Amino acid sequence: MPKAALASTRVRSARKQASSASGRDLRQDILDTARTLLDEQGVAALSMREVARRAGVTHQAPYHHFGDRESILAELVTHGFDELARRLAVANDLAPSKGKRAALLASGEAYIGFALSHPGVFRIMFRPDVCAPMRFPDLRQAGARAHAELERLVRIVHGSRSNAGLASIYWAYVHGMACLMIDGPLAMQLPTDKARQTHLREVGRKFADLVMTLT
Repeated sequence: MPKAALASTRVRSARKQASSASGRDLRQDILDTARTLLDEQGVAALSMREVARRAGVTHQAPYHHFGDRESILAELVTHGFDELARRLAVANDLAPSKGKRAALLASGEAYIGFALSHPGVFRIMFRPDVCAPMRFPDLRQAGARAHAELERLVRIVHGSRSNAGLASIYWAYVHGMACLMIDGPLAMQLPTDKARQTHLREVGRKFADLVMTLT
């Protein structure tokens, strides 16, 4: 093995051993740092070097766990879809005991609540130009699970009359409200969390009233 390659291998091994000895989960630290960077400055500010700088590691350290910037984004988006799917599933599970209207309200709150809690990740979850799903099978599967919960809600509310058109209407409502709350005029009109939550509950009730007329 050439001396340069041998030296590089020894350096990587030493870093891994140091990380293990300190008990630090560098991979998770990189993801947490990237998530914070997305929330604070957006995807344009995220680079392998900046993530490394903020995480307090060498600029090569992230490459031990992620091949490139898009791989970090894909991991964050995959986790985002997984969490969104879990939240929607919990809402849908209310239907047997609380009724379909309660499930509809809870599902809307779950979707929009996720977006407000994770704005940086939410902004890129539906942008294939930033993170191409075809490169990452786990991402596609996580997205499919979240969408399946949306379709499940439509079946809960509409039964045999459920269809793709109704699913798109549901999605347009929650996604549109989320975008208005994060980056749109509602973000300025409703500056406090209390004001946002009050408005979301009011709009949610009105949307549910409209939807229930179609059942």
